[in-house]
Amino acid sequence: MPSPTVAIVILNWNGRSLLQTFLPSVLATQYEAFKVVVIDNGSSDQSVSFLQSNYPQLQIICLPKNLGFAKGYNLGLQQIEADYFVLLNSDVEVSPHFLQPMITLLKDDETIAACQPKILSYDKKEEFEYAGASGGWIDHLGYPFARGRVFDTLESDNGQYNQVSPIFWASGAALFIRSSVYRALGGFDPYFFAHQEEIDLCWRIQLAGYRIVACPQSVVWHKGGSTLPKGNAKKTFLNYRNNHIMLLKNMPLLTLLWVWPLRLALDGLAAWRALFGGDPGYWWAVARAHFAVYGWLLWGQKESLFPKNRSGQLQGMYKGSILWDYFLAGKKTFARIISGHP
Repeated sequence: MPSPTVAIVILNWNGRSLLQTFLPSVLATQYEAFKVVVIDNGSSDQSVSFLQSNYPQLQIICLPKNLGFAKGYNLGLQQIEADYFVLLNSDVEVSPHFLQPMITLLKDDETIAACQPKILSYDKKEEFEYAGASGGWIDHLGYPFARGRVFDTLESDNGQYNQVSPIFWASGAALFIRSSVYRALGGFDPYFFAHQEEIDLCWRIQLAGYRIVACPQSVVWHKGGSTLPKGNAKKTFLNYRNNHIMLLKNMPLLTLLWVWPLRLALDGLAAWRALFGGDPGYWWAVARAHFAVYGWLLWGQKESLFPKNRSGQLQGMYKGSILWDYFLAGKKTFARIISGHP
């Protein structure tokens, strides 16, 4: 029986130097039925000519302008045929055999639609990386965190999250997904542009009856912050805006009636704290995000992708509050939060 086909798909925007550094490890992947495809998001730094000159064997899909992470992948993946997609950031180094454990998981269990590898830091290889660590969770107020990363606390990898485990969301930095499920659900919500689009997709995947898992037997190293660094006002805006839209789209309506007002209030506290702490840019980014959410409610919903229903069994959702646990109870690690112990 032939091996399933895999397309490792890298979305690039002005990332020539990143491709030069990280693409060799991707091409050295050990698997008999894979190909590497680069979707170029309207780069102006000669990324495409660099690829054509140095890697003529690659398939390159050129988009006319920067359409963002969500729409860029959606349009590019329409032109790619494979059983599985691996959506890989351009600043990720992979281990040679990183594909096989994830392929085995999905082949053996058709209820699993997507998974992610263990994501370690490229610069501090013993430490988990911010964007996904060893699998993403979310709390009942919609705040994402991960096995190995809660807010800005990054744990060292001591094997504590080495077990295959159900999660709520798989990181878009290294997302392994069945192409059939991606297409059936319409892919990423194009309204999001970038940030938290993978959490929204994974929420819709679970509501469609599939599971998401972490596969720590597969390992990659992510540099992170290459497109929008931490603290960037646009990144803050997109994270707040998209998180609220995700809740409005996917959360059961009765739950939303109390969660959303509370989230607006908590956002306000964070914004005013930042303003009085000397960061007016953060305050303005949160304010803009809230106005953008109201705009989406009035006229932007036609661009978004919704689940067919909002009820279903969700794995990887924490019933408590990570704000309370982290900032007030002093629980800084995933294991302490989930265990319920002080």
